Amino acid sequence: MTDVHTQEVDGFGTFRITPLDPDGADIDVLHGWVSEERAGFWGMTGIGREDVRGIYAHMATLDTHHAFLVRLDGTPVALFQTYEPEADRVSECYAVRDGDIGAHLLVAPSGPGGAVPGFTPVLVSVLMAYMLDGLGRRRVVVEPDARNAKAVALFERTGFALAGEIVLPEVDLPEVHLPEKRAQLAFYTR
Repeated sequence: MTDVHTQEVDGFGTFRITPLDPDGADIDVLHGWVSEERAGFWGMTGIGREDVRGIYAHMATLDTHHAFLVRLDGTPVALFQTYEPEADRVSECYAVRDGDIGAHLLVAPSGPGGAVPGFTPVLVSVLMAYMLDGLGRRRVVVEPDARNAKAVALFERTGFALAGEIVLPEVDLPEVHLPEKRAQLAFYTR
């Protein structure tokens, strides 16, 4: 698949954001990540590879929700999702503005050398460059699980303004089920 964004970052390397291929090797990587206990807030622990593939194959049919694999010098480092807030349950919790884009982020487990200092803020800055500059958006909305203190702190540290806790309503459709979620709403405005 063709990269939607490539960015060289001094001291880190080249980041590439590529649409997730639900029928290729990306799903094996992704299933490994979401199966780990550390990814519990992602809500997919305990589901099989084919279920993960099915979720992302369905997402690939949507014009409003997109999944990407982020690589650093060829190594997968994150799952990144964007969505149109007006087409998402978050729209029931805040007043969507023209130019808004929503984002979800799952950072891969640290490699054999352990965590790299400063990596996640750099990763967020690359994703922001894609959404704000590459897509021309004005504001990014995130809504990590309110219990995920690490994610909330990361977004606050990287310039997001916390906007209070919300309760995202349950979605129960034939192709998608999302349980109700208490989340921390946050915005980054250009």
